[in-house]
Amino acid sequence: MAAGFDPSGRIPDFFTTPATSSFTQFLSVAAPEMLPGRRPLPPGYSAELASAHATTVVTIVADGGVVMAGDRRATAGNLIASRDIEKVHPADPYSLVGMAGTAGVGIELIRLFQVELEHYEKIEGVMLSLEGKANRLATMIRNNLGAALQGLAVVPIFGGFDLGASDPAKAGRIWSFDIAGGIYEETGYDGIGSGSLFAKAALKKRYRPGLSVDDAITLGIEALYDAADDDTATGGPDLTRKIYPVVMTATAEGTRRLTDEETATIAESVVARRMENIGG
Repeated sequence: MAAGFDPSGRIPDFFTTPATSSFTQFLSVAAPEMLPGRRPLPPGYSAELASAHATTVVTIVADGGVVMAGDRRATAGNLIASRDIEKVHPADPYSLVGMAGTAGVGIELIRLFQVELEHYEKIEGVMLSLEGKANRLATMIRNNLGAALQGLAVVPIFGGFDLGASDPAKAGRIWSFDIAGGIYEETGYDGIGSGSLFAKAALKKRYRPGLSVDDAITLGIEALYDAADDDTATGGPDLTRKIYPVVMTATAEGTRRLTDEETATIAESVVARRMENIGG
């Protein structure tokens, strides 16, 4: 039973006190056991092999927004736990969030983050700034530190279109995080997950400021392809099963997920080019 609930049916006091704009703060009083970081593992328990782990997500700043793309593979030790997990999601109408690490905790954290942003907007009557959203996400990651130290770590990546930017063409911004809640604004591009080392190496060679959204989409899929070539935990385009990366954009028009048909066309063209030129 959540903290403070009266068996007689009387509404607890924290439901009638002035509302806080932070849903996680409210939940820490109403039902703290629902927060991801409040579920410690039993002594000696190893989460590494028992839980699915998600990798790899890349984010690219484009002309007028950002592009975020994630592969679809999740692993449990040396096994493929899932071939079609979704690691990239809309945080709100103008921002995107992706995750790597313990898949279950990551998905739960993203859903909580979505509610956090929606709750703030309902209480305050305005949308939180893009930088404010990134800071809220950092706080949520910091609150999960206890579970992370026991093996249930999750690291997100966040980006979106900054409605307060003076130049819409330069309104795309991205942030990375560490498991302790450290927050870092990145320039141009970034990646998370076990394949990010190879993905970022590919981006480093091809990225140029001012890329169009369409070019950034193609570049993101190519980077995931390169990551899958060297990292066993990253899944490349699965032409047999028709499983392709999840690709989303955040621009002045809002967030948008590419359809499977759109992603398939780009992914298949990337594979076809690599058949002709293995090196790129």
